[in-house]
Amino acid sequence: MLQILTHLIAQHEQRLVLVAGLVGFAACFTAFRLYSRMRGAKGVVRAAWLLLTGLVAGSGVWAAHFIAMVAFDPGLKTGYSPTGTLLSLMIAVVFMAGGFAVASAQRSHTNDLAGGLLLGVGVAAMHYVGMSAFVTQGAVLWEHATVAASVILGVAGSTSALMLAGRARSVTRQAIGGGLLALGVGLLHFTGMAAVTIVPDPSIIVPDQLLSGGMVTFAVAAITVLVTLGGLGAVTIESQTSRSALDRIRRLANAAYEGIVVVQDGRINDVNAAFCVLAGAESQDLVGKPLFAGLMSFDSNEESREGVRREGQLQPLDGGRAIPIEVFARLMDDGARTETSGLTVLAVRDLRERRSAEEKIRYLAEHDGLTGLPNRNSLQSRLAAALDRVEASGESLALICVDLDHFKEANDLHGHLAGDALLVEAARRLQDSVTAPSFAARLGGDEFIIVQIAAGDQPAAAAELAGHLLEALSVPAIHEGQPLVMAASLGVSLFPDDGRTAEALLANADMALYRAKESGRGVYRFFKREMDDSIRERRTMARELRQAIIDEELIVYYQPLARASDGEVCGFEALVRWLHPVRGMIPPLEFIPVAEESGLIGQLGEWVLRRACADAAAWQRPLRIAVNLSPLQLNQPDLPKLVHEVLIASGLSPHRLELEVTESALFKDYQRALDNLRRLKALGVRIAMDDFGTGFSSLSTLQSFPFDKIKIDKSFVEDIHRHDRATVIVRAVLGLGRSLDIPVVAEGVETEEQINFLRGEDCAELQGYAIGRPAPVENITIWTNAAAPAETAEKITPVRRSKRAAA
Repeated sequence: MLQILTHLIAQHEQRLVLVAGLVGFAACFTAFRLYSRMRGAKGVVRAAWLLLTGLVAGSGVWAAHFIAMVAFDPGLKTGYSPTGTLLSLMIAVVFMAGGFAVASAQRSHTNDLAGGLLLGVGVAAMHYVGMSAFVTQGAVLWEHATVAASVILGVAGSTSALMLAGRARSVTRQAIGGGLLALGVGLLHFTGMAAVTIVPDPSIIVPDQLLSGGMVTFAVAAITVLVTLGGLGAVTIESQTSRSALDRIRRLANAAYEGIVVVQDGRINDVNAAFCVLAGAESQDLVGKPLFAGLMSFDSNEESREGVRREGQLQPLDGGRAIPIEVFARLMDDGARTETSGLTVLAVRDLRERRSAEEKIRYLAEHDGLTGLPNRNSLQSRLAAALDRVEASGESLALICVDLDHFKEANDLHGHLAGDALLVEAARRLQDSVTAPSFAARLGGDEFIIVQIAAGDQPAAAAELAGHLLEALSVPAIHEGQPLVMAASLGVSLFPDDGRTAEALLANADMALYRAKESGRGVYRFFKREMDDSIRERRTMARELRQAIIDEELIVYYQPLARASDGEVCGFEALVRWLHPVRGMIPPLEFIPVAEESGLIGQLGEWVLRRACADAAAWQRPLRIAVNLSPLQLNQPDLPKLVHEVLIASGLSPHRLELEVTESALFKDYQRALDNLRRLKALGVRIAMDDFGTGFSSLSTLQSFPFDKIKIDKSFVEDIHRHDRATVIVRAVLGLGRSLDIPVVAEGVETEEQINFLRGEDCAELQGYAIGRPAPVENITIWTNAAAPAETAEKITPVRRSKRAAA
């Protein structure tokens, strides 16, 4: 070592030695900068980076070597052979490219060691080939041990440079690698120069055509500057391009709604802002962390595949609740850079909103949107589960069908918002009345279901609950400061006595509910087997009645009305009959209640109205026709429109149509009924109050609306002279009519005595079997035909004879 230092100080120009060191370091540092790019490339791009790395490293090391050679001053004339000089340059470039190629072929220390060995051998070959181009006036003698030492030092420097800094991406580590390589080159050069001994020999002539030291210095400097600047320029351009592209990608990634995380070898390489928000941490706290070590987990153990959606959980670092996520994976491999190998881009989607929406959809699919109770679909599954439970546990089960009484009337009277409020309040009270595993559900409309599961005696428990429900639903509800009357009817079926399936229990509870309504509403009834046939019969009748209306199996009979004063027939009342193809003639007392219960009364009433008006329009005499209106029809908003349409279609004069309504029908929706009656009066239609004395018989009703006629119910007429009270009532009603100037009609007149009494009390019109029985339209032509003699067709006595003849 002392010999080397002595040789370096005594025989070298120190300034050029410094220049050589700087040139060597700059070249080696640039080579490692290029090498970091070359190691991450593939194909043509890798070959281009490798060529540039070899050129920069080889020319730089060669330049440092020759600058140091120029710095050597043996005190004799010297020169350099062009052939040897160029050959040494080529050797330096080839070996440098080869060494870096071997080291970058695979990420292992073995490759770094092999590449360093190749670099060291190449530097040694470049040095000693370059020395062979050195010509001086003397004989050059070599100390072989020192030569060997120089080669070892060069190989050691090159190998350590690749081992310590070959994988470096940072400038600092690259500078260390370049420094170690430059140091190895310097040690090899100056150790090799120390192995040289020059014995002066004047006989040796240095040709003038050899390259001089000045020429070599200029050429070397020019080549070194150009190559080094080219390499640095390429690295700088590539770095700026990569940085700009990376910045653009990062901006795009940060603008994404989904979280994006780049993973390499299971660790986080980069993240966007959305993922940082999900993870509850900054990017610098996430980069380098294992992704699947407590941060992210998947619901299944299936391997991640590109383009396959996987769901899992993301646990925020700030300790919040785990976030449900959906992950899509994409391999980030452009085929041109090995550093992208193994990189995977994960798109992480927050599923909280979607899960919340799915939960809401699932809830709406299983629950009633208004009351929040389980709906019909959910009831089926929950009832089936409840039946399985009681089968296995031995518990008992009761099914209670709840129907709100007079809900439609309340809904029509106060509006749909009030009706909705009534349903919501009823649902709340039902829900509060049961505890799990019992539950309440809504079938639809104003019908609810209670499924009670009990451990004890179920009939007693069901009766206790039913009584509690009736009590809870009897308290008025408050809507916008106004009390809404509530009431309910209940039907109860028991498992397994009344059925072992959900369908059977529901059907039998519905039958029990039907019986509760028949009993006057506001009560509960248990299902009894004997009620099954009766209810099924009524339902069968309702179904057949619906078809009968369509097939026109119904017939309108007409009962005459006569003036009490002279017995002249002045009109008819339309009465519907049902001619069943199997059962024969079915009386109205059997099918009218069925029509009211099943909701067919409106359709039936419209048919009767159209038929009666059409028949009356065809009569030769302009007699009046009276048609009864059901409470449902009276409260329909489009009733006046319907009547107007029927009058136009039939051609019947409005003053010939008389619509009969009961006073009780008015009180379903008093204001709407009066509005409809006023609109009908405006059409010219006559309005009669039917069955006066059996309903409310409120004088305020007669005051509120100018009725054209009052009809005394036949129950009072039949008892004339039988019961004093009945006689007084009839006389009082007749007097009231005279006082109000409203004609009074007596129904149910069957005897001559009744006729004489009513005529004596100035009754306006009479109706009953004493006048004439109801008959089809073809049997009443004796009164409707204009050619009928007055003395045979218009007097009470002949009418009675025709009645007996008809009978």
